[in-house]
Amino acid sequence: MAGLPDASAHREPALPDYLPARMVNEFVYCPRLFFYEWVEGVFEESADTIEGKFQHRRVDAKVTELPGPAELGEEKLHARSVTLASERHRLIARIDLLEAVGGLVTPIDYKHGRPRQTDVGPELWPADKVQIAVHAIILRENGYRCEEGVVYYLQTKQRVRVRFDDALIAETLRIVEEARAVAASGQIPPPLVDSPKCPGCSLVGICLPDETNRLAAAREAIQLPLFEAGEAPRREPATVRRLVTPRDDLRPLYLDTQGLRVGRSGEVLQVRDKDTLRQEVRIREICQVNLMGNIQISTQAVQALCEAEVPICYFSMGGWFYGITTGLNTKNVFLRRAQYRLADEDWFALSLSRRLVAGKIRNQRTMLQRNHVEPRAETLLALKQMAERAERSRSLEELLGIEGNAARLYFADFGGMLKQEDEQDAPLRFDFESRNRRPPKDPVNAMLSLAYSLLVKDLTIACYAVGFDPYYGFYHQPRFGRPALALDLMEPFRPLIAESAVLTALNTRMVTAADFIRTGQAVALTPNGRKALYRAYELRMDTLVTHPLFDYRVSYRRLLEIQARLLARLLHGEIPDYPAFVTR
Repeated sequence: MAGLPDASAHREPALPDYLPARMVNEFVYCPRLFFYEWVEGVFEESADTIEGKFQHRRVDAKVTELPGPAELGEEKLHARSVTLASERHRLIARIDLLEAVGGLVTPIDYKHGRPRQTDVGPELWPADKVQIAVHAIILRENGYRCEEGVVYYLQTKQRVRVRFDDALIAETLRIVEEARAVAASGQIPPPLVDSPKCPGCSLVGICLPDETNRLAAAREAIQLPLFEAGEAPRREPATVRRLVTPRDDLRPLYLDTQGLRVGRSGEVLQVRDKDTLRQEVRIREICQVNLMGNIQISTQAVQALCEAEVPICYFSMGGWFYGITTGLNTKNVFLRRAQYRLADEDWFALSLSRRLVAGKIRNQRTMLQRNHVEPRAETLLALKQMAERAERSRSLEELLGIEGNAARLYFADFGGMLKQEDEQDAPLRFDFESRNRRPPKDPVNAMLSLAYSLLVKDLTIACYAVGFDPYYGFYHQPRFGRPALALDLMEPFRPLIAESAVLTALNTRMVTAADFIRTGQAVALTPNGRKALYRAYELRMDTLVTHPLFDYRVSYRRLLEIQARLLARLLHGEIPDYPAFVTR
């Protein structure tokens, strides 16, 4: 996006008074990781961090007092989990273990990994050397004699020593000042390039280093080509490692039976129907809880889910998305600041909206080509032209008109993608003529409305996970109670996820005419029909798809978060344009 200003340049973060020694370690390892953790307060667990915490339990189990410098005698003593600070350099550290003998103290730091292997034997990694040098600086300022330190690597059970000479101390103080300057600038450092550090980083799914570098290297806005049927797609060489996992092992929980009560017993959710225990679910095995209609949840369960950062989503019985409860996991105020500022810039809102609407129209065209028995050539041509017009539109009003015309053409042919044969004596038929809602007047529209509610729910969760305000959008204008940004991001995914799930449910007879009821002009799904659509929707969300820019396969659920994070990269000025997801 030519001319995009650096959104982060306006940030003036108020930093904590003291810089922890562990953050100096992170800065040497990766300045971007340091910025995420210390400035933006972002942290994610991984197998390595969890194992490291477990291994530190014995070290941290007993906190012992360290005598003052004048009180140290000749006898040997150990002090564990000692916290000290440097007022001069504004540094703070929790030292795992201090050995003191003869008035001389030696800090010992425990590390999860293994030392650096060289021709002369094991050595400290640069980040570990600087961290323990910070310990020495703090100890010396507090009056202790400290000449060397030790890092104990748990994987190899090796102790590696380092001497605290003047050169190391001076280099460490220089790095401390550099870290403070980077943090005070408010501008996130660029990602590492093809670094072997990235695959083991717990924040790799947030940082997206290879994806960001790939998009930042584009000299002009990325245009995904449109193909005619049978035409081979034009591919660029794959340059992006798949550092994010294809799927999340956690699964959403849907509760649809009216009158259920959700409570908590330890780390387990208990679902009861009156006094009967119907289901038990481990909190650490789910990514969200969806309460459909009249279902009660206890305060204890809400608190446990918030602590585990598992969102709770509330729907009406008919599937209207009411809202969401989350823990305090939206700490990235700098991203929201950039979001509010750029949303009020008409040129930015229009440029982003063009990408979203054009992506939606292209995906609608692809859906017809894939699923229609015999798509009309004039419809495919018109959709292609409208996608191109969307990218050249001069106002949001013009773009709304283009989107509306494309939707009219698309839904006029939507019925040709339905393969289910109507039963002769069925009370309802699956004839689809046009999109209608509030209330939906036929079975297909009833399913589409519920599927859209589920999708906007998942994109609202993605917005919160990244740090956005889901209620302040760029294309959809702010309206009370409407998650406008989630609706923005949803546009290209409507046909690929929501409409595809509806087609699957109908064409495979997961949902039949018996799963609907009519009340006046309105048509609604029965409880069994809703459950069947939930299954179809989650099957679609779990489907692996190849990203056209990065050439790796991820599930649609993972893809929603990736796209939300790419929008954050755009708002921070790290990439030139937003790459709307367009399937081939």
